[in-house]
Amino acid sequence: MNSYKRPVRLLLRTLLIAFLIGVGGAVNSGAAVAKDDHSYQNPLPLRTTDGKTVESCADPSVTQSPIVLPPGKTEWYMYCTTDPLRGDDRDATGHLIFHLIPTYKSTDLVNWIYTGDVFAARPAWVAADAGLWAPDIEFFNNKYYLYYTASNTSLPGEGSAIGVATSNSPTGPWTDSGAPVVEPHAPPCCPNDRRWVFDPAILTDDAGHRYIYYGSYFGGISARALSADGLHSDPASQVQITIANRYEGAYIRKHGGFYYLFASATNCCNGALTGYSVFAGRSQYPLGPFVDRDGVSLLAGRVGGTPVISMNGNRWVGPGHNAIVTDLAGQDWFFYHAVDQTDPYFAGEVGFTKRPVLMDRLDWIDNWPTVRAERWASDTPQRAPVTQPGEKNNDQEQENNAARALPAAKDPKPLPQFSDEFDGAALSARWSWVRQPVATTYGVAGGTFRFDTQAADLYVDSNNTSVLTEAAPKQDYVVEARVKLNVPAEGCCQNFVQAGLVIYGNDDNFIKLAHVSIWETRQTEFAKELSPVPTDYPRYGNTVVGAPDEWTYLRIVRHTQGKEERYTAYTSRNGISWVHGGTWTHQLGDQAKIGLVSMGGADFTANFDYVRVYRVRGQADDPASDGQ
Repeated sequence: MNSYKRPVRLLLRTLLIAFLIGVGGAVNSGAAVAKDDHSYQNPLPLRTTDGKTVESCADPSVTQSPIVLPPGKTEWYMYCTTDPLRGDDRDATGHLIFHLIPTYKSTDLVNWIYTGDVFAARPAWVAADAGLWAPDIEFFNNKYYLYYTASNTSLPGEGSAIGVATSNSPTGPWTDSGAPVVEPHAPPCCPNDRRWVFDPAILTDDAGHRYIYYGSYFGGISARALSADGLHSDPASQVQITIANRYEGAYIRKHGGFYYLFASATNCCNGALTGYSVFAGRSQYPLGPFVDRDGVSLLAGRVGGTPVISMNGNRWVGPGHNAIVTDLAGQDWFFYHAVDQTDPYFAGEVGFTKRPVLMDRLDWIDNWPTVRAERWASDTPQRAPVTQPGEKNNDQEQENNAARALPAAKDPKPLPQFSDEFDGAALSARWSWVRQPVATTYGVAGGTFRFDTQAADLYVDSNNTSVLTEAAPKQDYVVEARVKLNVPAEGCCQNFVQAGLVIYGNDDNFIKLAHVSIWETRQTEFAKELSPVPTDYPRYGNTVVGAPDEWTYLRIVRHTQGKEERYTAYTSRNGISWVHGGTWTHQLGDQAKIGLVSMGGADFTANFDYVRVYRVRGQADDPASDGQ
């Protein structure tokens, strides 16, 4: 999706109409060039014909030309969301030039050359100021189909829609169909409103039937039957694929006996605090229901989704909106955009997030997809794909091609001086309050700590909630809590009511992992707040992890690497099977405390069954320690 249209877009707090709005150096211009040993390094180098580096390629879609060119060369093409090519891509008046779906060509999937734009002007049915986003390139009926999002239309009632253009060549010229494939229409919740008709993805199933998947947070992801000519969809066939207010950027892929839905969650475009991540669900049927690894539906209020990629502690944050390509050796490759947290914005445009394109190996472990065996985004040289006939197979490394060991799972050492089972009748003296609440709103009884939710918050300048804190170990540690938040499992709306763990430096510097209620959904939010920051930079960013349950297990692993502190999230519904989430970096220091919060709205109660703290053993097994 395009940050031009929505400078900040969907993560907790800022605009209630869209829950998910999260509440300097030069680009490495040649790092990814394939080397003599057939390796590459992210970000992929995209260049103009005069050799300038292209700095952003959001929402990439990639296809292999069905025609092998003499002398036996295969070409690959990539299409990106409407954006400037670079910070100095400006017109005579100094305004940025927004290219209407820029196109690139490659022979190795690593080095790409800009070949022009799909459109010189917006089609007549598209609004004059609309963005053209999230292209999906397909080849059938002996021609190319380029599906795209129009962020607004000139049609009666306006609203976003999906269009399509066709061509006999991957580089055009393109002919627009002249009307939407998916028209503006209402979301399931709100008949008088317009849903977000974004992010097309096309699937042809084993029987030859075609479907178009589309949608975003407001309205969720849906699917429709696509006509044989690829130009129309049938509204009567529409099926809801995911619950609203969780996912966008659908990508659908058949693997083995299942259809896998890949979808992105949280904020695409929040600078250095972007928490965008990709999740998956699978089904035996093209139209679902799709469930995650734990069997939780992507339609459930306590919404499911198995992480495919999230941030891992290196410079890349916000990895999302993917495409998948299979190379000539049969290896799958995951294309996606991400944000360099050391250089997040177009030059002179603070707040306008650059999203360069990255590529990494996609592994299938126990029939579930994961990028680099859960190492996720790479920032060091990697083996390159096999892209040409007769090219030697690299024997792609499958090292550690198994689920990564959970931190502290191997011979963990409990730290009882930091742990509490809440077995007494009052809080232990180890605990202290930041802003002590009214005594009747909390207490210890029946083996749990009861903490009523407060109509207060810990967010940017809204720092009026109570935080129960204790000292944290000076060395690396794991902190785990089991929490019950008594919001209903289904239904709307207890917005932003939440309870969970914080690693608390102060009101403006913390890490938070909490079960939170947002519109129709219940999610586990993993957030970071930071201060001070440069002028106009965000202070708060978040991602999400696994599905919560009536009782949700929350775990944060603190791992230091030099002067950098890395915090990795895990969640579980049973305390046995854990979901590995993203890693935030921070510098909270040795004085940071372990804390509990229960906030975001009154009238609910959180119960904490325990807080357990462990010393990290076998840190080499910690995925957060592998940020390369």
